[in-house]
Amino acid sequence: MTSTSTPPGLARFNDLEERAALAALHEACASTEWARRLLAGRPYATPEDLYTASDAAMAELTTADLREAMAGHPPIGRPRPGDPASAREQRGMAGASGRLKAEMLELNLAYQEKFGHVFLICATGRTGEQMRDAVKERIGNAPEQEREIVRTELGKINRIRLARLVEEDA
Repeated sequence: MTSTSTPPGLARFNDLEERAALAALHEACASTEWARRLLAGRPYATPEDLYTASDAAMAELTTADLREAMAGHPPIGRPRPGDPASAREQRGMAGASGRLKAEMLELNLAYQEKFGHVFLICATGRTGEQMRDAVKERIGNAPEQEREIVRTELGKINRIRLARLVEEDA
């Protein structure tokens, strides 16, 4: 059982049955290894403890684990239908011009061809132009450099999604 001083959303997460907690974590990140590591750390006393555990787990993911995590993310500009998280996170592309959306599609395809996975960026709070500029800049990276940038971006996304998980009302 969790302490009464634990925030209610975090206490609720700590108290979830393992299968339900795993499902909640998979909503935040598609990496099985990341979720397994976070489950093993329960209960968490503070949201910051959970975020720190997330960062530590992200740092330890293998290339295959990162691929699995990235597979859970739709391309920028094409959020999954019925997925409010990806639509909310990619809001910066929602009002983009047709020209910018077409350019982003072309850049996404070129990036995917080079690196073998979707362009991943923490899109929350970014405009469509900022995301376009980022993919243009990053497409020139070496695969090893890009993998570490992706790891960092995934970590940011996971923190945002975990915050939503532990702060939401019952």
